[in-house]
Amino acid sequence: MSDDELNAILAAPNNPLLTWNAPLSDEHARSLVDACSLPDGGQVLDLGCGWGELLLRMVDGAPGSTGDGVEKDPVAVGRGRRLARERGLDSRVTFHESSADAWTRTGYDLAVCIGAVHAWPGSTREALRALRATVKPGGHVLFADGFWTVPPTGAALTGLGAVEDEFVGSLDDLVRAAADAGFAPLRTTVADQREWDVFESNGRAGWGERWALDHPDHPLRDAARATAARHRAGYLGGYRGYMGFAYLVLGV
Repeated sequence: MSDDELNAILAAPNNPLLTWNAPLSDEHARSLVDACSLPDGGQVLDLGCGWGELLLRMVDGAPGSTGDGVEKDPVAVGRGRRLARERGLDSRVTFHESSADAWTRTGYDLAVCIGAVHAWPGSTREALRALRATVKPGGHVLFADGFWTVPPTGAALTGLGAVEDEFVGSLDDLVRAAADAGFAPLRTTVADQREWDVFESNGRAGWGERWALDHPDHPLRDAARATAARHRAGYLGGYRGYMGFAYLVLGV
């Protein structure tokens, strides 16, 4: 069996432990939905939506609203469509298998981008400009991206598989970048340590260990445990406490 098969087993869209592919709690998510103020009958766009959990909750909370979820991973799109059907939202939420930077439709009341700036070659600043172009005057953008809480150590960079200029910089730098893109920063919250620990524990580290326990005779069992151990060490011995994740509610 190959590394591709193991990666498919442990991939986030196939991981039942993950509600979100980001450090986010239900309480925090509810507060973001409320702060974004999607109007009844409004239209929301989620670029790089994954399986669209936040998109689905936003549409579900605003009667008559509709949503477009744009995601290039077919497995994530499949999970999103399945969730939409299960919740009776498949007539109101449409998932598009496409790259976020290729989306051209505009005029939305709300645009969302959670940790998907890698879809744009210029990363954070280019993503912010692209998001602003999708929203009509008076609308909102929910933008989430990483930042350094303190200058990263070599171990932090290695554990994350990143370089120091991976992010705009500090939290202040991130909010300033949003303002420079023409947004009015309305609300800034960050993932707390518990959200981070739960996310990382439920990600490849915890899911790899759980899958291995459930499949003791599988030929990929040892590889799954080794992958879990690498991710656990990269977080606990590397970027825990160095990488932050911010949720910005922005006005247009």
